[in-house]
Amino acid sequence: MNDINPAPASVEGGIPAEQRQWAMFAHLSAIVGGLVTAGWAGSIGCFLGPLVIWLVKKETMPFVDDQAKEALNFNITVALVFLVLLLLTIGTLGIGILLTAPLMIIVGIAWLVFTVIAAIKANDGVSYRYPMTLRLVK
Repeated sequence: MNDINPAPASVEGGIPAEQRQWAMFAHLSAIVGGLVTAGWAGSIGCFLGPLVIWLVKKETMPFVDDQAKEALNFNITVALVFLVLLLLTIGTLGIGILLTAPLMIIVGIAWLVFTVIAAIKANDGVSYRYPMTLRLVK
């Protein structure tokens, strides 16, 4: 019999696997929310998942608290950018769509890329900070 106790496989970088997994879910829930509520509510659905995870786990899991707030702030920022672009399109009676449509595509691709990067980093136990994000929820 081998009496050697191996290090727990659930801890990498000092953050338990359960916290890393929930932090990853906080980031990925924005993608799921965007897909489920596509259309008019697409931007709103993107921050509902991180909001729910943050509200449920903030007291018991500090890493999830940090990463869910980060995901929530990023998705609120992106929703505000899309709202401004939509208002610009409407304000120019549709002519502005020549500018806003390509910008919406660029912002959408950047949102997807940064969200996937954040989920991977969170799963690795690394605290990720989104670029150009308004820190509204503290």
